[in-house]
Amino acid sequence: MGMSVTISAAAAEDAEQIFKLQYLAFQSEAELYGNYLIQPLTQSLDSLKSELETDTVLVARLGDEVVGTVRGNVDEDGTGRIAKLCVHPRLQGHGLGARLLRAVEAALTGDGETSRFRLHTGHKSEANLRLYRKAGYTRVGDRTASDGVHLVILEKDASDFAVSA
Repeated sequence: MGMSVTISAAAAEDAEQIFKLQYLAFQSEAELYGNYLIQPLTQSLDSLKSELETDTVLVARLGDEVVGTVRGNVDEDGTGRIAKLCVHPRLQGHGLGARLLRAVEAALTGDGETSRFRLHTGHKSEANLRLYRKAGYTRVGDRTASDGVHLVILEKDASDFAVSA
């Protein structure tokens, strides 16, 4: 009866599904912080389309439906920056977020230039913090986003990827 979820590179035609999923999946974060102006909810479709052209964007599909997504890029210092990991609410808690995280780490280490991974999440987002700690990330700092949310910055040495993959 069940279909399996596959992870692959996003295509330009996935933009609207990613946009809608992101809006749906980040509602719980907005509620947690009492702030519906967080960046994933205010990002424009055009901005997301630009990210599809420049960043590594992966999607998880269940049949034709995009049920998860994550983005990343490698900066000039060799830091793989991972962002906007989200999973459809009905599929959360089944390991799909961890699979997407491992997949984007693998994609970002493909050229061998990535020395570390960096990501952030809100300080109240316990499920996210648990996921990242379990994946080997450690807290390296904090900052307040332009939307006022206090963020925890986490990093992991890219050489640890081979051990945890």
